This record gives sequence, C-alpha cells and structure tokens, in this order.
Amino acid sequence: MALTQERPAETTQTDIDVMVRAVGVTKRYDTGRVSVTALRGIDLTIRHGEMVAIMGPSGCGKTTLLNCLSGLDDIDDGEVFIQGVALGSMSDTERTRYRARRMGFVFQFYNLLTVLSAVENAELPLLLAGIPGREARARALEALAMVGLVDRAHHTPAELSGGERQRTTIARALVNQPAIVWADEPTGDLDSTNADEITDLMRRLNREHGITFAIVTHDIGVGRKADRIVRMMDGQIVEEVRPAG
Repeated sequence: MALTQERPAETTQTDIDVMVRAVGVTKRYDTGRVSVTALRGIDLTIRHGEMVAIMGPSGCGKTTLLNCLSGLDDIDDGEVFIQGVALGSMSDTERTRYRARRMGFVFQFYNLLTVLSAVENAELPLLLAGIPGREARARALEALAMVGLVDRAHHTPAELSGGERQRTTIARALVNQPAIVWADEPTGDLDSTNADEITDLMRRLNREHGITFAIVTHDIGVGRKADRIVRMMDGQIVEEVRPAG
C-alpha cells in the first residue's frame, strides 16, 4: 500500500513539516453544578513522521487531549491545526469528513464488529466512505499484509488472539492512508509479549512508511520506543523528553 501523505491545499502555518500544532488549547467540562478544567492552555507541536507518546497519571488529561487534537471533542479556547488547517474553521460535517479521510484511530478495546472477519472490519471505513467493494477489499488486504495478518484475514475477532485483534484495528486505521494515527492505550489490554509486538509494529510502520503516531499510554515500553515523550499532569504538559537510544 502506497501511504503517500497528501497535504491540503489550504494552509495557515508556514512550517510544512508540522503535522499537528496546538495553541493555548483549553477544555472545560461543566456539569451545571461544577466546572472542571481538563486542559489548561496546552501548546504542542507534532512533526510529520514523528512518533509521540503522551504519558502521565490517570485523570491528567491525556485522552481528553487526544480527543481535542483529533477533533473528536470541541475545545473552549485555543486552536488546533492539522497540516496547517484549523479544525475550528470546519463545520462538524467537515471535521467528520476530514477525520474519515485523513486520520486513523486505534483504541484499547479494539472496537471490532464481532460478526465480521478481520478483512471485513478493516475495509469497513472505506465502504462507509463510498469506496467500491472490490477496491475496498484490495486495500484492506494490503493493510492486513502490512501488519502481518493477511493469513488471518477471514477469521472473526473471536478466532483471533488479543495481539491479532489489535493488529486488525491498526490495519483498519491504515486503510484510508491517514496523515496521522491516534492511538489511545493501544497496548493496555495486552500481555507484555503482545504489547511489545504491537509497539514494535507501530514503530516499524512509522519508520518504513512515515506514518505519524500520537499515542496515549501508561506503558513505558511504548514511551521508550517513541521519538518523544510528552508528560502531562493536571491538564498541563510538564515535560517533553527524548528517550535515550
């Protein structure tokens, strides 16, 4: 699969190597009785082809940050740019379309449809986007080949191991040739052996295909293999480090 990284015609940032730029991102949750500030003026840049691990204690705002950067959740202040395009300038429909075309998502608990085979799960985003069935199937098989799972293409999730299910999820995230893959605790439901294999797979896809990964994780093994660790505490970024080696 040729994962060429198309860039939007409209750009508002001068640095074309920047994949994600967050400027003063603030997110509040208001229950009516109490207001909680989940993100406090976050500034963050993720470069094209970088693999970034976002780490910190539970409740520090990691997943909220991922959801806001990807446009899954609205922000209260600040702005997020993806490849120079301001998410805030898009309508809800435009953001949804942009995510479907230019982003991939990997979650801890797979979110696979149990009645579908691995290849059917992988091709589903393409079918929903109106891609013809034959092309969708070919691209799904190519994605499964990239994650080493083509020989299990016609097995359902119940017939796959935890590691194989997560490989299927990653294949599904790759079928639309995304500019960036967002991963939320991708190794959180795996044993240590499978967690290492999934981490190595993401690192290989990043290096060989230039895919940008932003990964929320508690797993220091993921952090050590990333290009950069972004540490959060109480809704703020408190440190950014590059792992040794």
